Amino acid sequence: MSAVVVGLALFAAILHATWNAFLRTGTDRLWTITVMSFAGTVIALPFALAHPMPASSAWLYIVLSACLQVGYSVFLVAAYRYGELGQVYPIVRGSVPLLVTLGGLLLAGERLSVSQTLGVVLVATGIISLSFGKGRAGASSIVFALATGAIIASYATIDAIGVRVAGHSGAYTAWVVLLYGLLLPLTFMLMRGRLVVDVRSPETWKALAGGIVALVAYAVVVAAFALGPAGPISALRETSVVFAVLIGWLFLGETLTMRRIIACAVVAAGAICLGY
Repeated sequence: MSAVVVGLALFAAILHATWNAFLRTGTDRLWTITVMSFAGTVIALPFALAHPMPASSAWLYIVLSACLQVGYSVFLVAAYRYGELGQVYPIVRGSVPLLVTLGGLLLAGERLSVSQTLGVVLVATGIISLSFGKGRAGASSIVFALATGAIIASYATIDAIGVRVAGHSGAYTAWVVLLYGLLLPLTFMLMRGRLVVDVRSPETWKALAGGIVALVAYAVVVAAFALGPAGPISALRETSVVFAVLIGWLFLGETLTMRRIIACAVVAAGAICLGY
C-alpha cells in the first residue's frame, strides 16, 4: 500500500475512536447516534448534488450499505449499554479485519502478500485480546459487540466493491450518508416513538459534533478503499482500538492494564506489517 493509503486509514482510525467516545458519553445513546446522523446528512447533501450521480449498478451497494449501517448503530448502542469504551470497542473492531479480508478474497478477487496476511492476523489478535481479563464487559455487551463487528465487516466489504462500481468515492459516500440519515431517524421513531431535539441543549451540540467527526472518518476510509485493498485498509483502521483505549483512560477514567498495553503493541506490529 502507498503512504497515502496508510495515512488515510490511520487518520480514519483516530476519528473513529473519537466519535465512539462521543457516543459512549451520551446520556441516551440511541438518541445521540440519531442526532449525530443529522450532521452527516446536512454536510453530505451539497456533495451529493455537486458530484455526478453514481453509476446505476452502484445503487444496490449504496442501499445495502446504508441499511447495514443503521443496524450497526442500533447494535453498537446496545453493546455500550453495559460496557466501557475500552471493553466494547475492541470486541466490535477486533472481529472485523479477518472477515473483511475474507470478503475481499471471495467477492473482489483480492490477493494479499505474506506480510499483509501476518498484519491482519496480528491486528485482529491484539484487538480481541484487549477485551479479556479483569473487568471485562458483560456477556450481553459481548454478544452485541460481536454482532456489530459482523455487520461492520459486511458493509465494509460492500463499500470496498461499491465505491469502485460507483466511479466516484465522494458521490458514493454522500449518497450512503444521506440514505443512512433518512433511515436512522425512522428506526428511532419505530423503536421509541417521537424524536425530540432541543437545539439549546449541550447534548444536542455534542452529538452534532460527533456526527461531523463520524462523517469525516467514513469519507476518509471510503477514499482509502478506492485506492487500495479492502483487507489491509480495514485492518489498519482497526488500530483505532489503540486510540479508543487511550481516550478511555485519559478522558473517561477507564483502566489501562498491562494486558491492554501489550495488546496495543501487538496491534501496532500488525499495522507496521500492513504499512510496509
